[in-house]
Amino acid sequence: MSGASVLSSGQAAGILFGMFFGLMFLRVPVAFALGLACLPILVIEPRLSAMTLVQETFNAYNSFILLAVPFFLLTANLMNVGGITDRLVRLSRSMVGHFPGGLAQINVVLSIFFAGISGSSTADAASQSKIFIEAQRKEGYDDSFSVAITAVSAVLAVIIPPSILMIVWGGVLTVSIGALFLAGIIPGLLIGVVQMATVHAYAKARGYPTYPRSSWRELVCALWVAWPALMTPAIIIGGKIFGWFTATESACIAVLYAGVLSLLVYREMDLKGLYAALLDTGRLAGVALFCVGTASAFGWLLAYYQIPKAILAGVSAWDMGFTMTGFFIAFVFLVVGCFLDAIPAIIIVGTILQPLAKAVAMDPVHFAMIGIVSLA
Repeated sequence: MSGASVLSSGQAAGILFGMFFGLMFLRVPVAFALGLACLPILVIEPRLSAMTLVQETFNAYNSFILLAVPFFLLTANLMNVGGITDRLVRLSRSMVGHFPGGLAQINVVLSIFFAGISGSSTADAASQSKIFIEAQRKEGYDDSFSVAITAVSAVLAVIIPPSILMIVWGGVLTVSIGALFLAGIIPGLLIGVVQMATVHAYAKARGYPTYPRSSWRELVCALWVAWPALMTPAIIIGGKIFGWFTATESACIAVLYAGVLSLLVYREMDLKGLYAALLDTGRLAGVALFCVGTASAFGWLLAYYQIPKAILAGVSAWDMGFTMTGFFIAFVFLVVGCFLDAIPAIIIVGTILQPLAKAVAMDPVHFAMIGIVSLA
C-alpha cells in the first residue's frame, strides 16, 4: 500500500508530527491539532480522500465500550452534587486528619476513595480543588503545595480502577479490562502511600497544622454514614471481574447507584444539581471523545504509511532487553504525556509501541500499566 504512495514513511511522519507540534506551539487545542495535522496528507496523497478519514473517525466512535466514558464522568458529578463526596471527606478526616499536614492527607485519601468510583482524574481534580485549595490556604498551606498535592493525588483516579484510561486502552489495544482493573489496584495504592509520606515530610518541615485525633466512635460513625458510597467500587470492579456485567454496564450501574444514594439515601440532590451534573458531564465527555475521533484519524494515517513498523525496525536495532525496553516505553509515554492528553496518547503512541512490547514478550497488561502510570 505504501509503495504506491507519493510520500514515504519518513516524509509522512515528518508532516504529521511537524504539523501537530507546530499547531501545539501556536496553542491550538490538542484535539483540533490532531485533526488539522492530517489535512496536508490529504492534499498531497491522491489515493486518500477526506471521506476515508471521516469513516475512520466514525469507526472510532462506533464502539460500545466508549459509552462508559460519559457514564463514569456522570457518576463523579453525581457524587459531588449528591453529598457523597462530603461524607467521604468526613471519613477521610476521621482516618488521617491527625497525621502531619492533616488537610493534605485528607486530600490524598479522598482521591483514593474517589478513584474507586469515578475513574476520571479531571473530575477528581475539579471536585477537590473546590474543596481543598481555599481551605488549605486558610490554614496556612503554601498555594504551590496545595495546588500540587491536589493535582498529583487526582491522577490516582486513572490508576486505581475503574479507570477511563484503562477502558480506552482495553478497547483500542484489545486487552482485558478486568485484568487491567486488577493490575491497577496495587500500583495505585502504593503511589497513594508515597504521596502521604511526602505530605508528612513537607508538613514536618514547614509546620503545617493537624487536626485532633478522632475517637473510635467518630470513626465508626463516619464509616457508617459513608459505607454505601464505599460499596460503589466493590460493585463496579467485582461485577466486571466476576463477569456479571461489562465495563460499560458497570458504568451505567455506577450512575444508577450514585443517583439512588443522592436522591433516596442522602437526599441532597435537587433538579438544579442534577442539571449542573449533566451539563458538566456533557462538557467533559465532549472534549474527551472528540480527542478519540481525531486521534484515531491521526493514528490511521500512521498505520497507512507503516510508520509504527519503521519505528520498530529502528528501535529493534538498539538490541534492548526486556528491562530496558520497559524503561524506554515508560520514558516515551512520560515525554509524550507532557504534550499530549492521555487518551490520544494511548491511541497513537500505544499503537506504535505495542509491537515493540510484543517483540520482547512483554505481557499486554504489563505494557498497559507502564503506559497508564507514565501518562498519569
